Amino acid sequence: MEKVLESKVKVRFQDCDPFNHLNNSKYIDYFINAREDQLINHYDLNIYEHVKKFGKGWVVSSSQISYFRPALLMEEVVIESQLVAFTNRVLKVEMKMWNADKTILKSVFWSEFTHFDLMKQKTASHSPELTALFEGVVNPIQQSSFEKRCEELRFELVS
Repeated sequence: MEKVLESKVKVRFQDCDPFNHLNNSKYIDYFINAREDQLINHYDLNIYEHVKKFGKGWVVSSSQISYFRPALLMEEVVIESQLVAFTNRVLKVEMKMWNADKTILKSVFWSEFTHFDLMKQKTASHSPELTALFEGVVNPIQQSSFEKRCEELRFELVS
C-alpha cells in the first residue's frame, strides 16, 4: 500500500481572503478533507462508517501548521498526507500542500488524532486490524519536532 497519499484540489473563492490567498484557517479544512478522502480511496477506511459500526473514532488532540507560500485563488494544489507515527491510541499525520507540479511547498501541517470511544467517553486502543493497517503504511520521519521538520524542509527546498 502507498505510504504517501496525494490528491488535487482547486482553491475556491469563498475560502480566500481579500488578497486572493487561501485564508489561514481554510488550510486546515483543505488538509483534513483531503486526508478523509485519501483514507477512503487508498485504504478503504471511511472514518464516519467506522464510528457508526464500532462507536469509536478519532478526535484532533493537537495541530501545528506552517505557511511557506500562499495558495492562490483558483490555483490547483496537491495535498500529500502520510502517517508518520502511531501508538496504540494516537496517530500522528503530516500533510503538505504543494503547487500543481510539486515544485513550491505552500504549507506543512502536523496533526495528532486520538482514538476515542464515544460510548465510554474516553480514549480507546486501536483494534488489531487498525494496528496492522497502520504498521503497513507508517512512513516515519527523522525529525521529532515540528520546528525542526519545517527547518529541514526549507533547507531541502533551497538546495
